[in-house]
Amino acid sequence: MGVTAPQGEAPLVREALSSVVSRETLRSPGVPEVSFVAPQAEAGRRHKTDAGWPKPARCRVLTVANQKGGVGKTTTTVNLAASLAMNGLRVLVVDLDPQGNASTALSVEHRGDIPSVYQMLVEDMPLAEVVKEVPEMPGLYCAPATIDLAGAEIELVSLVARESRLKRALMAYDAMELDYILIDCPPSLGLLTVNALVAGDEVLIPIQCEYYALEGLGQLIRNVDLVRAHLNPNLEVTTILLTMYDARTRLASQVAGEVRSHFGDVVLRTVIPRSVRVSEAPSYGQSVMTYDPGSSGALAYKDAAREMAFRGAQKTTA
Repeated sequence: MGVTAPQGEAPLVREALSSVVSRETLRSPGVPEVSFVAPQAEAGRRHKTDAGWPKPARCRVLTVANQKGGVGKTTTTVNLAASLAMNGLRVLVVDLDPQGNASTALSVEHRGDIPSVYQMLVEDMPLAEVVKEVPEMPGLYCAPATIDLAGAEIELVSLVARESRLKRALMAYDAMELDYILIDCPPSLGLLTVNALVAGDEVLIPIQCEYYALEGLGQLIRNVDLVRAHLNPNLEVTTILLTMYDARTRLASQVAGEVRSHFGDVVLRTVIPRSVRVSEAPSYGQSVMTYDPGSSGALAYKDAAREMAFRGAQKTTA
């Protein structure tokens, strides 16, 4: 059952979404329609045991993008990756954000002169020399970002095939043993994000359940369309995840309802609630999955990762 947006500010939400392409261009065939489920209703269910999550037919490369800052891109990347790894899947996180927050959350060193994504993009260092195993998380790996990456936007301009350098690095990397590659993008639509879109097969868009988070979403979708038309014909928006959902506010329900109405099946059934534990975890160099596995945020991210894994398996077998 879908959400009916309450009266009030919903027209503003619809206006914010009016410039976004129609849901038919984004809907993935063969994926059943899903409905809104409040995180409180799902917490405590289905977390006791897991029989094992399905492995995709081939490595799925997901670009986690949204040029709006503070919507949960890095948090989503890290916690989905940790959830997948904790359930038997092998995952690589590529930290493409100069802030290096994903590297911090995974306790991967990203200071000083250590090999990083910068050397891979600008100096053609092999990705295999950059990737580090995440401590105490078997099956989870990270290609860290250093502050040097902040200058990569300018340095990439003069390089040959500047938009596809990440794709080339991933193609040269032995990903046979990997099930997922998650690329954490900076909050912009510059060359780093374009590299991520060219390298990925799928786009995952976290959307904060607030009105301002919808502004600029149309531009992101248009950029995805441009990359698909000129650089990566296989690129597809397959997943939208609603984050920072506050059940106490009417606006969160309005945003969730309108996003689901506009994008349909692309939106995950699971939503991520606001959670203090999710915010605290990176300061301890952990994902919330290890920091507080029983918290509402951890349970929600586990549900989202499970849903993403089973959806992907269903799509590849359809």
